[in-house]
Amino acid sequence: MHHASTEKASSGPLGRKVVSAHFESDLTVLSKVLERLVARQLVSHLSEWKLLPELQSAYRAYHLTETAVFRVNSDILEALDRGDLAAVTLLDLSAAFDVDHAVLIHR
Repeated sequence: MHHASTEKASSGPLGRKVVSAHFESDLTVLSKVLERLVARQLVSHLSEWKLLPELQSAYRAYHLTETAVFRVNSDILEALDRGDLAAVTLLDLSAAFDVDHAVLIHR
């Protein structure tokens, strides 16, 4: 891991030190590692205490996206076979939590 030092930093607006790109890169890597560790611990705890919904696929071993899609497809087909109406609403929040660490550091 690279370490930012005052020798590599330069003065930015308002006299603040602007750290090198290496430091920002290290924060990104560190945040991903920390996120994975916390997720692993949380899922382990929730699984052990059977607190995860049976049909939840995210963050679970052997619960693939394809499996979830097949389940939704099956549910829709069953509803149509019964003569019911079926609708699906999909929402992709993956980009909602993308963080630009460089912007956060410079604020």
